[in-house]
Order: sequence, then C-alpha cells, then structure tokens
Amino acid sequence: QETDKLFDIMRAMKKNNKSIILITHKLNEVLAVSDRVTVLRKGEYIDTVITKDATIQSLTDMMVGRPVSLAIDRPAAEEIKPILSIEALTALNPDGARALDDVTFKAYGGEILGVAGISGSGQRELCEAIAGLYPVIGGAILYRNEVNGQEVDENLVGLNPNEIVRKGVALAFVPEDRLGMGLVPSLDMVDNIMLKSYRKNKGIFVDRKSPRQIAERLVEELMIVTPDVFTPVRKLSGGNVQKVLVGREIDAAPHLLMVAYPVRGLDINSSHTIYHLLNQQKMKGVAVIFVGEDLDVLMEISDRLLVMSDGRVTGIVDPRVTSKQDIGLLMLGQSRHQEKGADAV
Repeated sequence: QETDKLFDIMRAMKKNNKSIILITHKLNEVLAVSDRVTVLRKGEYIDTVITKDATIQSLTDMMVGRPVSLAIDRPAAEEIKPILSIEALTALNPDGARALDDVTFKAYGGEILGVAGISGSGQRELCEAIAGLYPVIGGAILYRNEVNGQEVDENLVGLNPNEIVRKGVALAFVPEDRLGMGLVPSLDMVDNIMLKSYRKNKGIFVDRKSPRQIAERLVEELMIVTPDVFTPVRKLSGGNVQKVLVGREIDAAPHLLMVAYPVRGLDINSSHTIYHLLNQQKMKGVAVIFVGEDLDVLMEISDRLLVMSDGRVTGIVDPRVTSKQDIGLLMLGQSRHQEKGADAV
C-alpha cells in the first residue's frame, strides 16, 4: 500500500515535467512505473528498452547475461518436527518502548517460516533475542534439544551466545548487517570461517587447515568470485560476501537457521542461489526462519508466514491461500486476523 502511494507521487511528478531516475532490483516496480529501462551488468551498459516492450523475464535475462528460470521452489519436507517455541517474548528498546510485545509462535524443522513486516517492526530484535544478542524482559525461548537421549525444551532466555553454544544448541544466524555484525571485513574467508571454530581447538595452536578446506569448498560449491580464499572479504561484491556468510553458517550444520534479509541488494542469480540453499536446509529437517522485505518472494518460498507490526505478531498465515493485500494490512497493523490452521502442523 505504501509503495502504491509512492508510485502515485512519482506519476504526479512526471506530469509536472519532472525527470525521475528509479534504481531498484524489484522488476515488477520497474514495469509498473517506468517509461524506459536501462540495464547494467557488472558496471557495463547493456541496453535501454521501452518498458511496454519489456517483461520481467526479458529484463532478467539481460541482467544475468543468459536465460534464467524465475521460479522459486517450495518443496514439501517428508517430516515436520518442533524445534523452537517462542512464548510471550517481550523486549524493550533503548528508549524504553516495547521492541517485542508478547510475541508467540513456533518454528518447525522441515519448514521455512517467513517473517514479513515494515522495516523496524521488531524483526531484527526478534532474531537477535533468539540468538542471545538482545536482552528480553519476559517470555520464553524454548529450543528442543536432546539431553541424555531424551528431548527436552531448554529456555534460552538470559543466555549469551557462548552459553547457548555450550548447551549444544545448533543455531546459526545470518544478520542483516553482513560486514558490521556477520563478518569481519578486514579478515579473509579462512579467518572469518575460523571465527566459528577456533574455540574448539585444543592447545596453543589454531587449526587453519580445516577452515581453509571449508573456504575452498564453499568457493567451488557456491561459485564465490574471489581472487583466492585469503582476500579480505571487504573487497568482494555484496553477493559474494553474502554467499560467504550464508555458507559459513550452513556449514555449521544447524538445526535452527535464521536469515535476515539474505538477498538484499543481490542480483537475480545470487538471490536464487540463496533460495536454493535455504530449501536444501529445509529438506534436511532444519527449521529456517527467513526475514525478508520482498513480499512476493516471501509468499513463494515460505510454508508459513509470520507478520509483524510495531513489535507484535499480527498474524501467522498460509501464503498459498492468503492474498498479498491481506498480508499488507497485517503489516500495517490494521487487522489481527490469523489464518485458521496456519499455525498447525
């Protein structure tokens, strides 16, 4: 709804003889509001076309340089099992207002739980609270763990990341701030991968052989473009930085994988590589929590979609049977409707 209002303003400016340059990776927006489209690829001018003669497929092929499939898979896992249960989670922001307000939901292994909401609706605080990086004042974060051969729900509230790891919680987190929080920009791939494993070393020497082997394998499997695995990650493109970060977290074999805006600013090809990796984890029985900003993508890839507004959960819906407009209303907090049966497995 807010995007439509912005486009109306842009059309009004056009009628007043204003010239507008719109830079976006959302091709449906390009087709909806532009008159001409110029395509760039790796810093080079490719072509300029009249919008009415273009399609999403034709623009994508020009952007990538070859024909590509735009379909996003949503395979069904054979087994669904509970991994995470969030109960009445509440947290305050630095100003004392509620960043999370009585948030309750479940995440299951074998599914992708999408999280939608206008920016600043509590998505970042939610992920960081689960990872032990954001203080909470109430509620529970119950992780299904195996202790002495029995499954138990362990409450992670009050634990820092090191304590969570020591409890045997197999959790991986890809934050939205790739180079500020996810990776160390001045370090190379090997050292950034070693950040996940160096505490496991025994003795005074650090094992660099295993992280190097992991880095070289990720370069090959994810087609990471880099001069070598010893190049500082700040010198890589955004898409390749994201592949390094996602690949490192997945290599840790998590049971719970949280990714926040994993394809922000990435090209079509890199985006679909990330979608494929998330589906692979889902089919291995991992519970994937995918925080995204592109509602079309969230509706295509998610098995269930949790919608947040102003720190609250306004609905948990089945994206296969819920309209984009209804989800938009939930994002604006205008309805507290919850799709019947959407939170049941």
